[in-house]
Amino acid sequence: MSDTPRLTPTDAPTHGQRTHTCGALRPADAGQTVTLQGWVDTRREVGGGLVFTDLRDRYGLTQIVFSPELAREAAETALAMRAEDVISVRGEVRVKDVPNPRFETGEVEVWVSDVEVLA
Repeated sequence: MSDTPRLTPTDAPTHGQRTHTCGALRPADAGQTVTLQGWVDTRREVGGGLVFTDLRDRYGLTQIVFSPELAREAAETALAMRAEDVISVRGEVRVKDVPNPRFETGEVEVWVSDVEVLA
């Protein structure tokens, strides 16, 4: 078990219901603003403060991207996330530069503009 403290859930979530499941997004959805809800599966930090997270629900997995240039507060929250944290994200669907053919959603990612911790 990790010694990292759990994130505090958002007091009054404002995202409402998800717009898509984590297994639904495809390149045709590029440019849309979506809301996804699920649990953190994996998280990777890379240069420039970017954090790549695989968000999972019962329907699949979508890669979400936190950028301090796009949404500093959301990126700071992402740095504190750990596996199994339950979150809601709102962001723009973009086509990946390098697709991952192992996943049905491997051609897209969601660039996060806002995050809420649900549990």
